[in-house]
Amino acid sequence: MEKDPITGELFLRIIGRRSTAPLGAPPSLRTRQALASLVQYRTCAPKGIFIHENHEDMEADRLRWTVQAVVEHERRAIEELRGRK
Repeated sequence: MEKDPITGELFLRIIGRRSTAPLGAPPSLRTRQALASLVQYRTCAPKGIFIHENHEDMEADRLRWTVQAVVEHERRAIEELRGRK
């Protein structure tokens, strides 16, 4: 059994490969890179307050923003691949 140092809970077994970092230890380089990539995430919707007449208009806007985000993501991925060649 393993005891959680923060909550004191007892675990019969731990499933997975990641181990918990010791308390007070700085995160690893890989963890910092993962957090940095999450910070760079942009939502699909532009900033602002949107008032829609009905759900159909709202869904149409949301779909348009999502499609624009997917197209932009794919465009950047293609440019990155071309840059590697």
